[in-house]
Amino acid sequence: MKMNNQNGFTLAELLITTTLISIVTAIGVPSMSEFIKNDRLSTQINTLVGHLSLARSQAVTLAQPVSVCASSDLATCSSNDWANGWLVYVDADNSGDVSTGDELLRVHEALPGNSTLSSTAGSAITFDDRGFVPGIVGSFSLCDDRGVEHLKSITISNTGRVRRGGSASCA
Repeated sequence: MKMNNQNGFTLAELLITTTLISIVTAIGVPSMSEFIKNDRLSTQINTLVGHLSLARSQAVTLAQPVSVCASSDLATCSSNDWANGWLVYVDADNSGDVSTGDELLRVHEALPGNSTLSSTAGSAITFDDRGFVPGIVGSFSLCDDRGVEHLKSITISNTGRVRRGGSASCA
């Protein structure tokens, strides 16, 4: 005579396991969302720092003015809102806008994730052939929908140096 052993889970074991998975998910998802938003802000500010550094180094290397400007159409310096995107270009004729003969070095599209990027330095930064930014000392503030408590900011000095910090508001 054969014994028929059945292997499986009882209803109680299944309910306990499902409850534990639900609790762990409820705790983990909000912190993952927070992590994603923090990572997005860090990536965005690091991209801007990289593009400003590229502009400065190209200005010195090429011995020509190189500009970074806010752009909503990604072809001209057509915006005051940096969150719409920006251009990095060799400003061969020093016109302050992309024109014939100017070389586009980088184009950055609008920032995703409800990010705002404001600047006290205006809508364009131009590095001269020494890598300096004459007459401009300004900062950039990057925020998302969580406000100033998660603010990322950078400051640009007259010497063209870009450093972290310097702004305390999202406006």
